[in-house]
Amino acid sequence: MSLVQDTVLFLGSAVIVVPIVKRFGFGAVLGYLAAGLMIGPSILGLVSDVDAILHFGEFGVVLLLFIIGLELQPARLWSLRRPVFGLGFAQMALSALLIGLAAFALGLSPQAAAIVGLVLALSSTAFAIQTLAERNNLRTQHGRAAFSILLFQDLAVIPLLAVIPWLVADYTLPDGETANVMSDTDWLSILFSIFMVGAVTFGGRYVLRPLLRLTAAAGITELFTAAALLVVLGMALLMETIGLSLALGAFLAGVLLADTQYRHRLEADINPFKGLLLGLFFIAVGMSVDLARLVEQPLAVFGAAIGLMLIKVVVLLPLGRMARLRFEQTLALAAVLPQGGEFAFVLFSAAVNAGAVDRATVDFLILVVVVSMVLTPVSVTIADRLRRMLARQRAPDASVPDIGEHEPRVIIAGFGRFGQIVGRLLNLRRIKFVALDSDDARIAVARQFGNEAYFGDANRLQILEAAGTARAEAFVIAVDDAERAIEIAQMVRMHFPSVTLYARASDRFHAYRLLEVGVSHVFREMFGSSLDLSRELIHGLGVPAREADILTRRFREHDEKLLHEQYLQDHDAATMVRTTKEAAEHLMGLFELDRISADDEASKDDASGPAPLTGDTDRRPAAE
Repeated sequence: MSLVQDTVLFLGSAVIVVPIVKRFGFGAVLGYLAAGLMIGPSILGLVSDVDAILHFGEFGVVLLLFIIGLELQPARLWSLRRPVFGLGFAQMALSALLIGLAAFALGLSPQAAAIVGLVLALSSTAFAIQTLAERNNLRTQHGRAAFSILLFQDLAVIPLLAVIPWLVADYTLPDGETANVMSDTDWLSILFSIFMVGAVTFGGRYVLRPLLRLTAAAGITELFTAAALLVVLGMALLMETIGLSLALGAFLAGVLLADTQYRHRLEADINPFKGLLLGLFFIAVGMSVDLARLVEQPLAVFGAAIGLMLIKVVVLLPLGRMARLRFEQTLALAAVLPQGGEFAFVLFSAAVNAGAVDRATVDFLILVVVVSMVLTPVSVTIADRLRRMLARQRAPDASVPDIGEHEPRVIIAGFGRFGQIVGRLLNLRRIKFVALDSDDARIAVARQFGNEAYFGDANRLQILEAAGTARAEAFVIAVDDAERAIEIAQMVRMHFPSVTLYARASDRFHAYRLLEVGVSHVFREMFGSSLDLSRELIHGLGVPAREADILTRRFREHDEKLLHEQYLQDHDAATMVRTTKEAAEHLMGLFELDRISADDEASKDDASGPAPLTGDTDRRPAAE
């Protein structure tokens, strides 16, 4: 098949099968697996080279790890060191021990059982993270615990690749030779890998950021997208070259760029590629299911898969409680991590090449891993039902807290002179906000003073989502381009209807358009300053300050009322002129009444002695 035919086949199968599976209440992951199973060698046989597709689809996992890295600033990553190396190590050690003992009891040799235990102790980062993301659980306590465990497992893949040959050598060579193998080759490789990770982490800060800054200055959207892909794939390739995993390289690139102004723009540009390639990876996993063997040995395959999942659940339940998770959260954690991982394909291949495990056993275990992946959405569904049953029996305090950073309450689109004033006032009240602007230099200056500002176009849905608009209370449109302001308002109102919109309008007619698209609070940019100037001017010409304040305040109230009245009419030119003339005559009448009232007050003061006017009490005449 040609590349175009393959692409049409994958896209067509996903578009048809995934919505059907979703309609039955299952997640998108199970839909991709079903699509792959349908077009794979076991059923329709439309694709034969499954390994090539699986290898290409692994780039989806790479991009997924980059997106995760973007969410973890170095300080936050350091704060996760205890759950990563505590909870993660405990899960892997206990799971490997129990799985290894079960494998040994089933007849495998000690070294083969040890390798099987270590490999099957790993869970699938792609499945778990995607499942958590679909349920918006990545920021919950059990979501963070699951991520910590998965991160430790990804790091553990590096030494596992070195340990597998050592385990084989331990049973085939004399003790002295075994020690030489480990010390001269494997330990040196591990130390070199650690050194290179440190060097890349340190040097990347001085290479990646200038590269993105230079690209952003060009102002070409597709060029910045190309630079984003270059950063991810380049770092992944560098890590693979020195013997580490592609996913780890992408994760490091994300962490290095997590605290830059390009964070949300990078996430928005990478997300579409990540979604498509990750879907392709799941399709490839579905295609790799050997239905013939599954039909021949259904009890053995399903029994081994369910046994693997039960062992991990038994390990995760007490560990979750020890990590101070509530039982519902512990149940969710155990339900999302019981499957085998995608790294099993790599590690089992290394085990076969080293002669640790025979090919027939590995083929069987690969099928077990795939079946466990297929059963994971089922386990999550069962856990959700159990959690709902428990929630009905508990008090209403069972809401899942967010243990991440405090979410921004306000999003400011456009951080020029107008947006900066809004941000400064919010800072005075310690109200957290996120500013978005397409001017890189402006964002860089704002970040120097501690503002959370990011480079990106606020009229792109992906950037709005990455900035946290769905969880914000208010959205301020402060851009100076009228058409762009309308586009942003339409985007926010369509996709985030619960967010209150505040918008800057260039003039009266721009204000009408913003009101039409659903902006609830519109502020004309010259209106307030012109009123301030007029008040000072009138006072400077001899009018008392209180009267000048009343005049300008009355004008503001009346003009705002007139603005909304005219908006509700047809907006044609004749109506505008007529209503404006009527409003001017009425306003002159109000001003005259105010003057008469002021004269009456002055006469009373002359008759009864001076009574200075204080306060802002607005005495309206009865005629009004």
